[in-house]
Amino acid sequence: MELRDIEIFLVLSEELHFGRTAERLRVSQARVSQAIRKQERRIGAALFERTSRTVRLTEVGRQLRDDLQPVYAGLHASVERARLAARGVTGRLRIGMMPFNVADLHFYWKAFRSRYPQWELEIRQLVYIDPFGRLRDGDFDVLVVWLPVEEPDFTIGPVLMKDPRILAVTADHALAQRTSVRLETLADFQHAMPPGIPDYWEDGYLPFNTPRGRMIERGRPTTNAEDLINQVGMGDTIHGFPSHVTRHWGMANIRWIPVPDLAALSYVLIWRTECENEAIRALADTVRELGAFQF
Repeated sequence: MELRDIEIFLVLSEELHFGRTAERLRVSQARVSQAIRKQERRIGAALFERTSRTVRLTEVGRQLRDDLQPVYAGLHASVERARLAARGVTGRLRIGMMPFNVADLHFYWKAFRSRYPQWELEIRQLVYIDPFGRLRDGDFDVLVVWLPVEEPDFTIGPVLMKDPRILAVTADHALAQRTSVRLETLADFQHAMPPGIPDYWEDGYLPFNTPRGRMIERGRPTTNAEDLINQVGMGDTIHGFPSHVTRHWGMANIRWIPVPDLAALSYVLIWRTECENEAIRALADTVRELGAFQF
């Protein structure tokens, strides 16, 4: 079975839709159908049950999927390692960013790449869905997240930056003309926060209660930055951000107001303790040597 045909089968087993599979793999639907028919002829059994509305794996198809997934993952990883080795790269370090300011932190990444050209550095923005789980699942090697982090299986690395807090409101909001806002005032309005994150971590970003004990209400959960800022711009919510976002979101309909009694966020490197390696230690050492970025 050719590697491309294995890939087509595995993607179709995820998508269960010939059109989406073709689009994802950038091939024609005819090529997908051809690959599946060829595999079914070779095996002597149907791999998918097809109707005009649904595509489902047969029992044989499920068994083949379960057998092929680890084999394909291993082959793909081997090819990728060979590709990197051809460029003189012996490994890759994948960093997930919770803050938005990848550009502000370029001097860390550039310094690491200059000192350690044998390791490829991949920087990706995180969505607001279970970032700790994605680190545990191995989707990333290191995360950049705010403190506190109280996960016993994680190592807390050096601080990259400390960022004051601001409140984002729409231009016609009742608070829009304020020069600053007190934390106590936030209890008068609805806020948006990610779903399913640890309570202590959410409270570190936006307290559940004001200093006087008033509840700060959460509204509709949000899973990504674009949805969040659009909710603010539509007047559906207000939201506290780290101040660096003002350099990355220039929006005429948004006002940014300092919140002086909301503690600055400290962003750090974290990683799974059991997975610490030479590349992670080298990145942490680079950040320590350069020192925390100050706003």
